[in-house]
Amino acid sequence: MAASDRPERADEVTVHEVGRRRFLGYVLAASTLTVAAQIGESAVAPARAQAAVPSLPGPSEIYDLNDMLTDAALPTANLITIQVEADGTASFVLPRAEVGQGITTSSAMLIAEELDLPLDKVKVSLADARPELLFNQMTGASNTTISTFTPIRVAAATARARLLEAAAAQFGEAPSTLTTRAGVVTSPRGKAATYGELAAKAASRTTLQLAVTLKKPAQFGVIGTPRGRIDALAAVTGRKQFAMDVQVADALPTMVCRPPTINGTVRSVDNRADVLAMPGITHVVTVPTGVAVRGRTFGQCIDAVRALRVSWGPGTADGASDATVLKELRNAELPLVIPGLDPLVKSVDARFTFHFASNSALEPNCAIADVRSDRAEIWASLKTPIVAQERIALTLGLPLSAVKVHVTEGGGSFGRKLFFDAAIEAARISQAMSKPVKLMWHRTDDFRQGRTHPMSTSRVRATYALGEVLSYEQRHTSVATDFGHGLGEIITSMAAKLPVGDLAFSETIFELTQQSPYHFGATTQLLGEVDKGFNTGSMRNIYSPNVRCAQELVVDQLAAKMGKDAYRFRRQFLKEDRARAVLDKVAQVGEWGREMPAGTAQGIAVHPEYHGFVAVLAEIDCRPETTGRQIPDAYTGPRVTRVVCAVDVGLAVNPRGLEAQMMGGIMDGIAVTLSSGLHHEDGHFLEGSWDNYFYTRQWNTPPELDIIVMPPTGEKPGGAGELAVAGAMAAVACAYGRATGTMPTTFPINHDGPLGFEPLPTVPPIPASPTDGLGRAY
Repeated sequence: MAASDRPERADEVTVHEVGRRRFLGYVLAASTLTVAAQIGESAVAPARAQAAVPSLPGPSEIYDLNDMLTDAALPTANLITIQVEADGTASFVLPRAEVGQGITTSSAMLIAEELDLPLDKVKVSLADARPELLFNQMTGASNTTISTFTPIRVAAATARARLLEAAAAQFGEAPSTLTTRAGVVTSPRGKAATYGELAAKAASRTTLQLAVTLKKPAQFGVIGTPRGRIDALAAVTGRKQFAMDVQVADALPTMVCRPPTINGTVRSVDNRADVLAMPGITHVVTVPTGVAVRGRTFGQCIDAVRALRVSWGPGTADGASDATVLKELRNAELPLVIPGLDPLVKSVDARFTFHFASNSALEPNCAIADVRSDRAEIWASLKTPIVAQERIALTLGLPLSAVKVHVTEGGGSFGRKLFFDAAIEAARISQAMSKPVKLMWHRTDDFRQGRTHPMSTSRVRATYALGEVLSYEQRHTSVATDFGHGLGEIITSMAAKLPVGDLAFSETIFELTQQSPYHFGATTQLLGEVDKGFNTGSMRNIYSPNVRCAQELVVDQLAAKMGKDAYRFRRQFLKEDRARAVLDKVAQVGEWGREMPAGTAQGIAVHPEYHGFVAVLAEIDCRPETTGRQIPDAYTGPRVTRVVCAVDVGLAVNPRGLEAQMMGGIMDGIAVTLSSGLHHEDGHFLEGSWDNYFYTRQWNTPPELDIIVMPPTGEKPGGAGELAVAGAMAAVACAYGRATGTMPTTFPINHDGPLGFEPLPTVPPIPASPTDGLGRAY
């Protein structure tokens, strides 16, 4: 895509579908071949299986969040373009954020497929904030590949068709007689021309309409084949450019001294002059989030932050603790409607607690800002760059056109980078200092003042009689999830922050994401939210891992009380054949029901999401010799020894990338089930970094891990980014319940045990820089 070559009038590039695979693309006025993409298509809900007591389809089974985001992107899909360069490469500027999920690779594969170009000839970069794209520049809900699948392919097919026309004119032969391969057009008479040689000839001075036909799946040579990441070499050689790698003149390291409690405020700084006199420190300013220091090195900034003496005002969660938040959640639970009517109708009742979890990514929260009196420029990894640009402009008092926001690649996100906390903070600091800044949060900032997955409870009741499940009710109550990013632009962002609008937004997201894969009669899943005093976010599936974990544990209880095998019980009540297929696959490959030693067990679970299905079989070892393993400064506990995962996303564009997504999701699922949670006490979190936030470590990863990508079940991709998290969490929880003989109801399961670490102090807010890393090696 060449942003400078975008057409001035959107109606010039409107694209209409002509048939199932016949489309109208547009060649844009440009000096080299530039083509416009096609408007996408809405998904159609598949036919559903029937059961003795069928459940009515829930909202997300008819139209889910992914469908909504795809439809929201339709009006501006025609502004996405591809440019064929004079060197024979194809350039595409992706209006999404690459944060390690591999969408630059899958997008390049779509272009390579339809353009008949080698994958290494496709150059994908990330687009700056483009307000004219409206909802089409938000990266979330596993939507990128779904919403761009058809537009990118049509643009590439349009480029190929135009190159064939140019070659036909040069060769004096009919376009239909020519073939393309590896970036070369060849005629039956042996004439040949490279795409680079034809790029200028294929260009147009006016916008032209062109009919193209997309390849059928049987013709695919790139899509659906396992491919390595196109950015892998740059990543492992250190050449990949993240925000902190961007060189901006005079942008010096900057950090913030943050309050001891969540969202505390600055009352006064008692030693500003002394800190300014410290080696390398150039500026000390107060901003809404704390006291910012700018220095020659980050080490000097850390020393300055630790030296500051600040009088702090109250925060938004002062006096709160895990116990007080849990009480608040339980008091706010919506009532269940259907009573247990023993003895004719029996019920399974359960309540689950899910503690706060950190939304920190491997890359610390960071951004570069250069704010002048009349303009501003920002560099950061952003999943919602448009609303970031709009809010930064409002904050700085600048017109939108005076604010440039550049999207850099990111080192992880898991929903964290839907928020632009560092970008707007860096802009404020730069404005206050009148200097460019290179802001980086300390990891302790991320854990204590950053985004968290909110604490929640799930109250479940299922009734059954005569071998059938008659009803299933779930009341999920959560600390409020912040959806202040909206759908990626300012209108929905503002609506999500209104006193009533925020709850309506949360309810909408919940209803468009949560579904039951089972025919359980009268089924209701409702959300209640309380307490807006925490910094929360949409961490990996938003509500799904907790909701699915609770449901699958209750499914195990239903199966046991009704005298049925857990796998066969699920199979009997599943709505979808695709769900049944992935369940059968993991049961077969994982040898469901095999004999295992006491204290070990299998668990199995199914999760549907965004037109995809995953089933996970997990085996766990809860024997004392395993749970009692001793590793310095670590929590070991139960170990998941084997995981089998079967995934069906319709059409997998890059099966190798899909496998990697599943692996990462499985590790997340293991973590939030067994060991990774935050402890909240007196207005702050006790965990201060990855060394005491016990994410899945090497010694707790399953020695046996099988990922099975199912054969295509459709001609379009489904969502995959977060699919395995909920399935893995539920399967591991079910395995733990079977191994110990007790259904777990608190997550992570180690939360109420000994802390296992000495909490860092809150003043100073970050620890000193280490002087000898060998003390932490093992």
